[in-house]
Amino acid sequence: MFKYYGKYTPYLFLLPALIVLVIFFFIPFFQTFLLSFSDYSNNIYAPAFVGIDNYIKLFHNPVFYKVLGNTFIYLFAAVPILVIFPLFLAVLINQKIRGVTLYKILIYIPVVVSIVVASIAFKWLYADQGILNYIVTSLGFRSIGWLTDPKYALYSVIIVTIWKGIGYYMIIYLAALMSVPQELYEACDIDGANFLTKHLTVTIPHIMPTIALVTTISAISAMKVFAEIYVMTKGGPLNSSKTIVYYIYERAFENLDLGFASAMAVVLLVIVMIFSLINILCFERKKYNI
Repeated sequence: MFKYYGKYTPYLFLLPALIVLVIFFFIPFFQTFLLSFSDYSNNIYAPAFVGIDNYIKLFHNPVFYKVLGNTFIYLFAAVPILVIFPLFLAVLINQKIRGVTLYKILIYIPVVVSIVVASIAFKWLYADQGILNYIVTSLGFRSIGWLTDPKYALYSVIIVTIWKGIGYYMIIYLAALMSVPQELYEACDIDGANFLTKHLTVTIPHIMPTIALVTTISAISAMKVFAEIYVMTKGGPLNSSKTIVYYIYERAFENLDLGFASAMAVVLLVIVMIFSLINILCFERKKYNI
């Protein structure tokens, strides 16, 4: 039947995806953008138009800078590990070793575990009388407030995100490694290259687009982290583990300050777009002739 539509056939195949994008991305985005210019604090059913007052209030809010700093800490602590360590595991598992399927399954199991279940399990591990503190006190040290001490709370949650994501990114790298020509590895063996040199000169250049993809995905995931914070710390103690997405949720659904929350969401979108552009400039500038 598509032959009757001629040159419009490709667009008909793209139409379902376009409809999904319009309904679940573009319409909510424009609604959020419009909400950011309204004030719901007095009457949620009849908001008042306040222009850019929400943005002015946002950039004069010390809590916003605190949660923004926490978000960047989350980003710079989690992303390098989620980019490098899964690549290291993928290279090791890609070798001809016995029981490789079992290793893949064991590493991938955290991915299929619900993030809520994983967060609850780690919350038990981090408890004052949990396993981790039992080990610490058995070694002669004082127990640590993994989730109750502002110095450790954020990093304790970051560990959950890393544990959950390693297997996922490892599988992405494994798929990319299958495209690397084996002849290049054989040439390196003939030239006497060691294991490290072989992968630095052959593997990494060939899978650089995949590294860029993993960097982008992990960065966006780190900046929109929510479930771990909600289950484990509720943003505490003293806002030490509160990230920007959790703060948006808190202001929108607990304080019903939808205009302020929408302004934060728009700012978060701009930050994510900036990081995506940085990723293009660092990894894919040749692809886009930049």
